[in-house]
Amino acid sequence: MTGVIDTTPQVPAPPCGDGALSPQGGPASQPAEQLDSPHASQETVSSAATGGVPLQVGWSTATFPNIADYAFLSDCETNCLVAPSGSVEWLCLPRPDSPSVFAALLDRAGGCFRLNPFGVSVPAARRYLPGTLVLETTWQTPTGWLIVRDSLVMGPWHNIEERSRTHRRAPTDVDARHVLLRTVKCISGSVDLSVDCEPLFDYARVGPTWSYVGDGYGEVTATAPGQPALRLTSSLRIGLEGRSAVARTKMSLGDSHFVALSFSELPPPQTMAEAEDAMWRTGEYWREWLTRGTFPDHPWRTYLQSSALALKGLSYAPTGALLAAATTSLPETPRGARNWDYRFSWIRDSTFALWGLYTLGFDREANDFFYFISDVCRDNPGDLQIMYGIGGERTLTESVLDHLSGYDDASPVRVGNDAYDQRQHDVWGALLDSIYLHARSRDQMPEDLWPIVKAQVEQAAARWREPDQGMWEVRGPAQHFVSSKIMCWVALDRGARLARLHDSDATADKWQAVADEIHADILAHGVDERGVLVQRYGSTALDASLLLAPLLRFLPSDDPRIRATVLTIADELSHNGFVLRYRVDETDDGMSGEEGTFTICSFWLVSALVEIGEVDRAHALCERLLSHASPLGLYAEELDPQTGRHLGNFPQAFTHLALINAVTHVIRAREQTTAFGFTPANRAG
Repeated sequence: MTGVIDTTPQVPAPPCGDGALSPQGGPASQPAEQLDSPHASQETVSSAATGGVPLQVGWSTATFPNIADYAFLSDCETNCLVAPSGSVEWLCLPRPDSPSVFAALLDRAGGCFRLNPFGVSVPAARRYLPGTLVLETTWQTPTGWLIVRDSLVMGPWHNIEERSRTHRRAPTDVDARHVLLRTVKCISGSVDLSVDCEPLFDYARVGPTWSYVGDGYGEVTATAPGQPALRLTSSLRIGLEGRSAVARTKMSLGDSHFVALSFSELPPPQTMAEAEDAMWRTGEYWREWLTRGTFPDHPWRTYLQSSALALKGLSYAPTGALLAAATTSLPETPRGARNWDYRFSWIRDSTFALWGLYTLGFDREANDFFYFISDVCRDNPGDLQIMYGIGGERTLTESVLDHLSGYDDASPVRVGNDAYDQRQHDVWGALLDSIYLHARSRDQMPEDLWPIVKAQVEQAAARWREPDQGMWEVRGPAQHFVSSKIMCWVALDRGARLARLHDSDATADKWQAVADEIHADILAHGVDERGVLVQRYGSTALDASLLLAPLLRFLPSDDPRIRATVLTIADELSHNGFVLRYRVDETDDGMSGEEGTFTICSFWLVSALVEIGEVDRAHALCERLLSHASPLGLYAEELDPQTGRHLGNFPQAFTHLALINAVTHVIRAREQTTAFGFTPANRAG
């Protein structure tokens, strides 16, 4: 028997997150039109579940947690962010690039799923269970203690009767169960527990209709036309209040409960025993996966392992794609407009991803990402884009969500990314270097990749003289960016090497001649009077992308131009020791305002300093950067050089890839080994 209750509200429910007071100090459930705040928004959005009754969104002024304070959970098909308050504030379904179900990350009234002691918002401690992406939060209240564990559940492969309609990569033994599981145990005294699940579909534009399932209180569903169906299952008694499903109980020593939010036809846990078993199996999955890696016995090993787990969590198992980040529109400048959607896969990341994953021993993940790249290239070999959707989609049209206030009032909130159709000439070099790494890991040139190699090398050879938008995707005029020219040289250089592996010596000679021509042109027009590689032809501006020159072997590490470039960037393009991409007053990037220091650039500097023999300086910088990891070992895109606050989308794959490279460089240098640069670890050069 199913009872259906129409629970759509006529006024907004209390906002999610930490703190819920209006500017006047009254309850946050006060209607939006009664608020008197310079930041309050009067935007309304239509709820399909109510036949057009508007939902109020964007009116709350509650404080946002720091970006670095969010926890990241993943099952390699979906991911979410959990605030310190115990509130799940970002979850998109059914894929990470789909519209959100919880979006309090971008608007305090955007929907969330909160579980914590009643009246307490600050936990005593948070950590990942060692070697996992299972979050454990310890709560202290005046009357007792709780331990909460959160995970996106992993379980046995489930497509038995028919093949998966989403998986292109070979199935593994374990796969996503499409369940966000939360367990809670009272370990001392007694504690009043509160649960509040308030989904708002389609980026908080559509409210839910809640329905009981069966005769009891243990299972409810949230639905709306055209939206993914949600099922909330719990050992608690669930009540329906407004647009929320809520539960409350007083827990005593030894009591345990669970709440499971499922979003597919796969069965969620139905009992506490099943929930505990699912949580244990999920932890075992992550521990067993991490055990496959190769990590040095070094104090920095934990940073490498945290980065490996973050990268695995940012992977999309069905296709092998690697997301640049889990989020959209987290600002690069506080309350600024440099807010972008990073829930896509960039070809640029491929070289760094393959190098890092091969180095740490995760060959399967490296191969999966490589084959994703191979798939999208094979479909359109003569029209390679810089980025794709995680399912291989080519069109990623950008739009603005005006009804969301943005993280800490940083607007606009963007979905999609119009950079997908920019001209960026580094893409050919990134792809060819990836193929070269892949081929070297097998000591052969796979025949099916040869047509892709030829198509991309010929594109680079034909277009390297043209201006482009550069690797930073500037939205100003196209320029002759030196880093783009270097990546074109990489395309021809790696193409020539691959041609020799393919026994195509005449082709190799032809491509090598073009590589030599590009090389000479860069040294003639891209080096200033100081002997420093510059951002673009005809300018003396610096650019952190030139730190890649020694890593990509454009010039030997002992070449004076490399040394001058690295040290000049370190001394003149840094703010409080951290590296900027470029100075915004010297580069027309089509945007206004400042930006923070890019953490990947600082990690690149670590690697480049090692390359030129400045190992002590590299070690000191790396140690400082590692000290700025989030409390859970994660990194956003940028660091504020004044405060150390994390800025930009989170967690950021490129940052963690650069960390792996930098830490590996320093450790190897300290051990006086010779294997630096972009060559897979433990493989012949």
